This record gives sequence, structure tokens and C-alpha cells, in this order.
Amino acid sequence: MKCGIIGLPNVGKSTLFNALCENEQALAANYPFATIDPNSSLVRVPDDRIQKLSKICNPQKIIPAAFEILDIAGLVKGASKGEGLGNAFLSHIRSVNALFHIVRCFEDDDIQHVENRIDPLEDIEIINAELALSDLEILEKNYQKLKKTQKTEDDKKKISVIEKAIELISKEQRILNNLDKDEIEYLSIFQLISIKPVVYVCNVDENSSVNGNSHTKSIEEYSKLNNSETLLVSAKIESEISQISNNEEKKMFLNSMGLKETGLKRVIKKGYALLNYINFFTAGEKELRAWTISKGTLAPSAAGEIHTDMEKGFIRAETISYEDYIEYNGESGAKEKGKLRLEGKEYEVNDGDVMHFLFNV
Repeated sequence: MKCGIIGLPNVGKSTLFNALCENEQALAANYPFATIDPNSSLVRVPDDRIQKLSKICNPQKIIPAAFEILDIAGLVKGASKGEGLGNAFLSHIRSVNALFHIVRCFEDDDIQHVENRIDPLEDIEIINAELALSDLEILEKNYQKLKKTQKTEDDKKKISVIEKAIELISKEQRILNNLDKDEIEYLSIFQLISIKPVVYVCNVDENSSVNGNSHTKSIEEYSKLNNSETLLVSAKIESEISQISNNEEKKMFLNSMGLKETGLKRVIKKGYALLNYINFFTAGEKELRAWTISKGTLAPSAAGEIHTDMEKGFIRAETISYEDYIEYNGESGAKEKGKLRLEGKEYEVNDGDVMHFLFNV
């Protein structure tokens, strides 16, 4: 899982990145283009189930799931034509699975805006226009190339899909909403930004972190129309939370702000939901580990996440649901109650399954 933080310069991307990563490795400054090269960090996925499982299996080592966050430099008008080092920044955006588009939704005369005004919807339109123009350029190049070399019926189908995509982008319509799964899968070879899922993260002031404000309401309406997601986060609050090491103090601070959980947890939950991800576990005395897979993954493919040999020589999977593992105090208790199941090649792994794979190569 690799998510990119994008937006205009100076909207709080690096501040939020530092808070999410609970460190200060990205330069956060009150001027545009403080970030040039993308900052990257591997972030642990907070999962309360890990602690409950560890109390039962007492592992020597605990390895939670993790994903990579990229803090990508701010885009400006003309980025698709190279303005503000735009071409380099756009290539970084193409490398991620999902986008967290940070939008400034607060007033503060001390923090300059690259356009010298506060208009979140206009900010979104600037970024989306540059992303669309960049994708159009890629599609048109491949369209012309395929038109010259087409030989088969399959080539004609590919040309038709590219034509549809070009038309949709030109009309400012989302590809994800208007093409079928096979068509989108074909377009994925071009690393189009237009087919990446997006969460609009509204960077708000402290007083708007729970209920939002007039700016966030307009973005929520925009998101609904475009089948996207919205998340309210105060980069300032998250920055303060990240400096608190004691968990109890962190909870007290969150409660005082009217928040139930940190922005990190909410961002990860949104990311998982966007990309259709779930976790399964392997648990034993040596190691407890969470593994990330797509919802609908079959047991052999899940085994392949651990090692390719497990997938090649898959025999069956000893499986206990998370709930049964906790209720019956681990593998032996679940086995006694008949809750350990032997699942075959067609088994669709469920979120939280505790699994042991049997294989032979």
C-alpha cells in the first residue's frame, strides 16, 4: 500500500505528513516548494487486534502491517507543462496506489496561499486540471501509436477504450465512474492518475476539527458528486498529538478536542477502504504478524504474500477467525471447540483470520 499526499504548495502537506509519521523528517515551512524531492516514510497500521492476539500467543516478535506515505511537492498551474518542476512531481504521483489530496480550509493571514486567497474548490480544480492534462498527453501519445500499429480485434478494443477515456477526461468526467472493470484494468498500464482513488483531506483549524466549516461543507458536496471521500483533519492538532508519547495523555488530549481517534488512524482506515484492503494474521511463539491483502483474495494468494513457495505448493490453510481465537484463548482452545477449519484453494480469506498454511514444494 503506497499513498501519496498531494495538493497546492503551502497547504499543510508536510506538516500533516510529519504528524502521521510521528516524526519531523519533512521540511514544513511557510513558503511554496519547501518540499522538492518526495519525502517517504513507512507507517505502521494501528490495529487493536494485534495487542489482544499478542497477550494470548506471547510472541518473541510482533510485526504489524505497514504502508508507505509519500509527501509529494505541491503542484501549481502549468504543472503538466513543467511549471514548478511539475513533470517530476507528476511522475511521483503516478507511482502511488491512492491519493490524499490536502485542501486548505482555514483562514490565517500569517500563512501565505500560493494564489493569495482561500477557495478550496478552486484549489481542487487547479490540481485536477493539471492531473487531467497530464493524463490526456499520455493517452493521446499511446492512442496515436496504437492507431498506426493496430492489427487485431483486440487492438481495436484498446483504441476504443482510450477514445472513451480521452472523451471523459476532456468533459471533466471521472473515468472510474464511467468505465467498466476490464476497461479500467487495461488503462492501468498507463499509470493514469485519473483512475487512482482520492480522499479530499480538509486541513481545518482547531475549532473546525469535529464539525467542519463552510469550506469543508462545499468539499463534501463536491466529493459526493464525484464519488470521492472527504476527511476532516487539523494538521496543527495532529502535529501536537504526535509530540505526546504517553498513550493515556494522548487519549486525554483527543477527548479534550472532541476527537475519538488520531488523524493517522482515520487516514489509514480511509486508505484501506479505498483500496479494498484487509489484514490476516500468522500467530505463534516466535512471531505475530499482520499481512495486508485485497478483499476477496483466495487462500493460495494470501499464502503467496508470505512466500511464493507457499502459493506454488499450497495444500490447505488451517484457519481460525479472529473472534474465535480470542474467545477460546488461542489455537489449542479453538481447536478443542471445533473452531479451527481446514480451508482449500477456493477459500476467500476474511479480515482478521488467523492462518497457518500447509504446503509442499
